[in-house]
Parts: sequence; structure tokens; C-alpha cells
Amino acid sequence: MPRTSLRRTLSRAVLAVALALSLTSVATGDTGENSAAPGRPFTNPVKAQKGADPWIEYHDGNYYLVTTSWTSVLTMRKSPTLAGLATAPSVQVWAGDQSSRCCNFWAPELHPANGRWYLYFSGGPSGTDYARDQRTHVLESAGSDPMGPYTYKNKLFAPGNDVGLIDGSVLELNGQRYLLGSVWGATQNLVIAPMSNPYTVSGALTTISTPTHSWERQDGTVNEGAEPLYHNGKTFIVYSASACWGPNYKLGLLTHNGGNPLSASSWTKAPQPVFQRSDANSVFGPGHNGFFTSPDGTEDWIVYHANDGVGDGCDNNRTTRAQRFTWNADGTPNFGTPVRLGTTLAGPSGETAATPAAYTIVNRNSGKCLQVSGSADGAATTQAACTGASGQRWRFDDLADDTSRVVNAGSGKVLDVADCATTDGAATRQWSWLDNTCQRFRPVVTEQGGWVRLTNLNSGKVLDVADCGTADGAAVRQWTWLNNTCQQWRLQPV
Repeated sequence: MPRTSLRRTLSRAVLAVALALSLTSVATGDTGENSAAPGRPFTNPVKAQKGADPWIEYHDGNYYLVTTSWTSVLTMRKSPTLAGLATAPSVQVWAGDQSSRCCNFWAPELHPANGRWYLYFSGGPSGTDYARDQRTHVLESAGSDPMGPYTYKNKLFAPGNDVGLIDGSVLELNGQRYLLGSVWGATQNLVIAPMSNPYTVSGALTTISTPTHSWERQDGTVNEGAEPLYHNGKTFIVYSASACWGPNYKLGLLTHNGGNPLSASSWTKAPQPVFQRSDANSVFGPGHNGFFTSPDGTEDWIVYHANDGVGDGCDNNRTTRAQRFTWNADGTPNFGTPVRLGTTLAGPSGETAATPAAYTIVNRNSGKCLQVSGSADGAATTQAACTGASGQRWRFDDLADDTSRVVNAGSGKVLDVADCATTDGAATRQWSWLDNTCQRFRPVVTEQGGWVRLTNLNSGKVLDVADCGTADGAAVRQWTWLNNTCQQWRLQPV
């Protein structure tokens, strides 16, 4: 990083600020080429629970984050700031609908096309043999909202060759769309195939990379997680190498040299990894990444997962992390060194919104907010005109099982179904946290525009305004899902 001469008359305070900025630049791989105002400060991890194989998309003023679930449910988080993703509600956007694609969801990715969003993921049957049964699937949004809702569109495989395929992504080059993925054989390899549209593979899979270098063969011979990256007319594929269950999972780089992208000879592999473990920062197994740009378009960012212990494995203990990266003189990406957990960094430039501190839960029919009064166990939930009072502010705490506890900011108590009832009409209230299923709720997308139903894990019933009342004080209860506006809510950032 270029040295900057400092006048001896600078105060110690100014010197301290300069030093802090310098350290942040080194940590993120910043070469100092961009002077845009930084965004809201954030601290890794961006997502602590179920943070593996992350993908972030910035669209129309919000970040959208999806990650591996290992379950039959895909959830998404939305926030106007990168920092806000850490506490944003995890909203279910789709659930497995057939036994052949019910379970073990991995590596979801969002890609826009034709005014819709396509959500790619790997999944298979329960108790799957991953090498044999996992496939790449694609969902299609109902409209232009990245949160969906989504419907199942297709399984992606080469005509006449339905092999196990994971980590699907989309490469666009010279006006053509290609599917990227990883398949098992004697080694785990990167493959590519042409696509005729966002949900159809139109040609054979060809192998473009195998784990040939020693650094690609630590704990396992693996190339996976291929992600396209474009810069100044150059096309790259950044991929994950070595085994995810070891501390040496890392990123490698392929550079397109101008030839047919379906041919391995058209891709040049970097001789050394481009992003790897940092013992000094206690970061192990950094890999399976995605890319996004800052809101003002001036910065490039990488999102990835990693462990903070050398013995941690390939499971849900991996956390989502992000940091800015820059570019080398030869046009290749410079990802720098993975940053230690707990380091506060400047957020992406161009962020203007505040980081949400909590959420109001607004009923679609009445426009009123869910609230409780006081701090006593058993205080009933009602609706009332939205005032921003503490009794109307709620926090969603991720419980790592695709549900959340919904915590009232005023009382610290959680949303609860009275007496763990499973009947229609049972009252909802606040109560001290007991860590039971009656206090676990899952927001599920119902319609475009951010409308969700709040489903109780124990009963399967949803939060409902009694008799579709619109008056202040109307009781909020649980009821069978009727798909009406009295049972739909918007989680509005405060």
C-alpha cells in the first residue's frame, strides 16, 4: 500500500484515525484505489447460524442472502445494509415438495433473468448418497421480488446424462449462458454445459478443471463451488479446492483465454491459491464464495464461509463472512487475507439507510402493528396503530433450525402460544424463553411485496387477527392458514 506523507503537526488523534484506516485497508486487500465514502460499519460474521455456501445479491436498495440449510427449507435474509444481515429475519422462500428433492439443500444462488429471479440449489432425497443422488435444481420467482414466492422449475442435467451434480452457478459469456457445476468421479471436478434458458441445459457436460495441484488435494481431491467473476473485459472462474471438512479448503482461479468456454484448454489455472487459511487471524477453510458490488458500484466484495477452529468441519458451524477486494496490475483479483472474526470493517460504499435495530410486524388487512403491553409473562398480543413504541418492536433470533424466537424489544419476552395449544383460536402472548417449539416461529413468504405468514413450529398454525378486526386492541391468535390478508404480515425494519 503506498505510503502517505503526514505532516508532523498532525495531532495524535488524526494519526490514530489514519492508522486505523490503514489497518482496515490491509485487512481487506484494499489498494487505496477508491475514495468513496464507506458504508455502515459491520463485523463478521454476516451470518452465524447456517452460514455455509453463502450468496449475496444487492438489488434495489437491499442485500439478499441465501445459504446452505442441510434441511428441506430454503430461507433468505433481506437488509438495506450489510451489517443488518446479521440480525435480519430468515424467511422461508421455498420448501421441498417431492421426495426426490426434499432434503439436504446446499449452495443456493440467486440469478436474475427476464424480469424474474432464478434460485439454484443442490438437493436430493432423505438419507442421500451425495455422490449419486444430489442434483442441481432451479426455482423461478413469481415476479421481480428476490424474496419470491418461488415455484419449482426444473432439474438441471445434460440431455441423456442425469449424473450427480452440485454447486450449480451460471456463467454468461459472449451472449451465451452456461451452467457451472461439480461432479464426482475418481476426483471431484468442475464441469460446464450450455443452457438454452435459465432453467434448461442444452448440451453435454464437459470437464474444465480437475484437482491437479497439491494444494487442491489436501484431505480430499476436490474442485467445486465454481463462481464466475468479470472485470474489465476478462472472465474468471473462482472455485473451491481441497476438502471442505479440512482446514485447507481454499479458493483457486481459472482465467478464460478467449477460446471455446466448453473446452478445458480455454481456461488457464493459477499455479497458486488466491485465498486461503490465515492462522494468524484464526480463519480456516475459507471457501465457497460469491461476489457482489457496493450500492454505488465502486467496490467489489467477496462473501464466503469459513471456520474459526482448525478442527471444525464441513457442517453448519461454518459462518458467513464478507470483505472488500481489489485488483492486481495484471487484472486478476486480489482477495487479500481473510479477516479475523470480530474485526469491525467499513461497509460497502454507497449505503445510505440505517442498519435496522428491530422490526415491526404489520398486518396486511388492518395496517396495524403487533404489540404487547408491559413486561409480565402472559401479556396478550394485540394489534394497534403503529407508533414505533418499544412494545411494537421485535427481534428475530435465528435458532439454527429454520425457525426464530420473536423477542419483544420492550420486555425481552418472546412470542408464545398459550399453553402450547394446537387448536384454532388459541391466544398468543409473551412469555419468558422456555426453549420449546411453542415459542418457535417460521416466517414464510406468501406473496410478492414482503408479505409473510408467521407459522408456529408446534401447532403449524399461523398468526391471525381475530375475526379480521381492524380496530386497535383486536386480539392476535393462531389459526389454520386461510390465505387471507388478516393472516399476512410485513416485517418492517425499524
